[in-house]
Amino acid sequence: MSGTANTYAVSGRTVLVTGAGSGMGREIARGFLANGANVVAAGRRLAPLEETIERFGSDRALAVSVDVSDRGSVERLVAQTVAAFGGLDVVVSNAAIYVGGDLAGLEEDDWHSQFAINVDGLYHLVVAASDHLIASGGNVVAVSSVSGAAGDWGQAGYNATKHAVNGLVRSLALDYGGRGVRFNAVAPAFTLTEMTAGMWDGGADLTPFLNRIALGRPGRPGDVVGAVLFLASPDASYITGAVLTVDGGTSASTGQPHL
Repeated sequence: MSGTANTYAVSGRTVLVTGAGSGMGREIARGFLANGANVVAAGRRLAPLEETIERFGSDRALAVSVDVSDRGSVERLVAQTVAAFGGLDVVVSNAAIYVGGDLAGLEEDDWHSQFAINVDGLYHLVVAASDHLIASGGNVVAVSSVSGAAGDWGQAGYNATKHAVNGLVRSLALDYGGRGVRFNAVAPAFTLTEMTAGMWDGGADLTPFLNRIALGRPGRPGDVVGAVLFLASPDASYITGAVLTVDGGTSASTGQPHL
């Protein structure tokens, strides 16, 4: 069941997941569906979104094309969600892109596009969904990264966006706590997804990554599902402003080499 064996109290809730056409977003959407939630799977391309939800009934699942960098597109997405299921309880802001490289050599368009998807996408979702989440006493779970807690070589632009996501989550938790809406994030480390395929596909040597992971293997998309479901469920009703690492122990290290 999409990387999790537990049952979470999300049955009947309406959940919106962005970036749901592949990787972690796909597994998160399926995890909510397997636990009885109504799910809107959102992303740029409709075909993979439909593949995400095809095993589940059309009465509980909807695929919607969206550009999270465009506020109007996100507003239409939220409106479709509410129209289809009568409300909105959980938003999972997962859509993200990655462009590596030294900052001086990073194209300006690549800098802005990472912020437009990774940071503005969360901003647009909160603006569009906040009234509905206040009405339902709902919550937001952002998929951040351990790259939002420290630095990495050759990915200053991406890291900057994830630091921004973590800051937004913490600040929004303060601003919305009195209105009954919780904000949390999960922070995976190196995970085998389409976004990271250039690093591991084709038999690349993963030793440098594995030497930093206490559990000795890279993350799989399903590894994050249980953490997201927990944070979205009533069991986490007194947790807000948290950034939960789901990284196999990557962040437990001081950075010294594994001898």
